[in-house]
Amino acid sequence: MLKAGQLVLLINPKGKRYLRVVKEGDDIHTHDGMILMEDVITAGYGMMVKTHLGRKYQILKPTVHDLIKGVKRQTQIMYPKEIGYLLLKLGIGPGCRVIESGSGSGGLTTALAYYVGDTGKVYTHERRPEFFKLVAKNLEWSGLSHRVEQFNLDIEEGFQATECDALFLDVRTPWDYLHHIPKAVIPGAMLGFLLPTTNQVSELLAGLEQGPFTDLEVVEILLRRWKPVPERLRPDDRMVAHTGFLVFARCLDNSIIAEDEKANLKKKARIAVAERDAAEALAKEEAEASAEKAAQETPAEIKSDEIKDESVDKE
Repeated sequence: MLKAGQLVLLINPKGKRYLRVVKEGDDIHTHDGMILMEDVITAGYGMMVKTHLGRKYQILKPTVHDLIKGVKRQTQIMYPKEIGYLLLKLGIGPGCRVIESGSGSGGLTTALAYYVGDTGKVYTHERRPEFFKLVAKNLEWSGLSHRVEQFNLDIEEGFQATECDALFLDVRTPWDYLHHIPKAVIPGAMLGFLLPTTNQVSELLAGLEQGPFTDLEVVEILLRRWKPVPERLRPDDRMVAHTGFLVFARCLDNSIIAEDEKANLKKKARIAVAERDAAEALAKEEAEASAEKAAQETPAEIKSDEIKDESVDKE
């Protein structure tokens, strides 16, 4: 038996889906007739329920994929194909503390909140008030609001969390905020960025190369479904192609970068000293060789000079 507040997914024989929050008396009206919520609660997940017209609907527990696709949106959300890879790359799991900026409609926020569990936390930043309110409603609807702390502000002055395990930015000019990242995450934390165009990716990469960041990666994920018909198995006529570029990096401790720079300077100094010593040794060798050559002038040459001198005296 289901409990009030749980989410339920109802699917008719044609694949039409209804994602609802279980609430007594909140009956569902469909083209196939009305479904009594009382019948849904009594049947439970994995069972069937009939409308008042006798049409059967499956009762299923929604997955994270269903939740992401079911959020009310006023913006384009991240597709599950990117979100899945992103969660793995950022290492999101129970107990993680993750920063997000650019909440949008809350699709990714929902996924992050689901996977950090009750022991983790998502700190999401959104500049626009209308999106900030929409995300709050979607999180309340999905039952995950207690795992998220929202901030309605611009990240120009920095992030509202520190010592976090991962960070993700879905903003137009992420390179403008790179200098805030080392203060917000732990050394070695994974970072993710979503950008739609190649010129934006290039500018971000240039910015990352100038800071304490390493292990850079750029990926584009394409998804092609196949028609699940045994007699004529083939790809769908349409596919989810380019929806954005994902960029990943690790944030190093600034002190590590400073030590590396010191080590590089010392190495360059040692090389310069070695090159100077080698040049001095070579010059010394050349001078000694010239002196030795002069000292080894042949006796015949000297005698010839003496004969010339005597003949001049006789004259």
